[in-house]
Amino acid sequence: MTQFLTILLDGTSYGMVLFIISVGLTVTMGLMRVVNLAHGAFAMIGGYIATVLVLKLGVPFLLATVLAAIAAGILGGLAEITVYRPLYRKGELPQVLLTIGLCFVAIAALTFFVGPTPLPAIVPAWLDQMVDIGFRLYPAYRLFLIVVGGLLAFIVWLIIERSLFGARLRAAVDDPQMARSVGMDVSRMFTITFVGGCALAGFGGAVGAGVLPLEPFYALRYLVYFLIVVAVGGMGSFRGSLVAALAIGIIDTAGRYTVPQFGGFLLYLLVFALLLWRPNGLLPPKSVA
Repeated sequence: MTQFLTILLDGTSYGMVLFIISVGLTVTMGLMRVVNLAHGAFAMIGGYIATVLVLKLGVPFLLATVLAAIAAGILGGLAEITVYRPLYRKGELPQVLLTIGLCFVAIAALTFFVGPTPLPAIVPAWLDQMVDIGFRLYPAYRLFLIVVGGLLAFIVWLIIERSLFGARLRAAVDDPQMARSVGMDVSRMFTITFVGGCALAGFGGAVGAGVLPLEPFYALRYLVYFLIVVAVGGMGSFRGSLVAALAIGIIDTAGRYTVPQFGGFLLYLLVFALLLWRPNGLLPPKSVA
């Protein structure tokens, strides 16, 4: 029982990191119809910025993660205006080629300026300790990830599903010409959404560096996990991305605990079987259910 609960907690904390990073990709791919394979690069950049702020400048951990999220969001906004916007009507292949190219640019830039070696995880002293949770001592850092991930999930759900902005965004995606005709600034709305998604990715890369270690090939190494969250959850489905991220975290963790020699393959086999059964994902939007 103790091992089962440990796997559940470890998998949940891991899944929360995947969700924080991937939810922005869910929005851009599912709602904005943009194939952004460079999404992991914004998470990587956020993680690197936070690490440099903490280790080199002595910035407190929480402040560094917020600043990293802001920086990733600003970079995302600039990229959306200058690079992504001209691709919206170009089709999926140009989007794939350009965004994967951006991944390699980010990898080369970080390797040149920071170096090829992985960076140490920035876990402050108040999180680098064990907490008694009844059945065992458990790392405070992983409990922190679960709490922060839950809070962000609730906030993002309110924005996407229950706010006027979320309703306008869905309307702008479904019929941009009609949205413009009633006075919506669709381009501005897309930019704000893209900034928010990149900021979340940057925050996830910073706060989750203890789970997904930072190194120059981060953007490509974990890209498949981010895409799996989007595909398994359902394109554009916020609830689906949360369920998929948690399921992937728990399944991947359970595989590495119980069958370490096959743990790396177990997740992909289950995803393959699931997508054959439900090609639109676990909780697709109603329009494609």
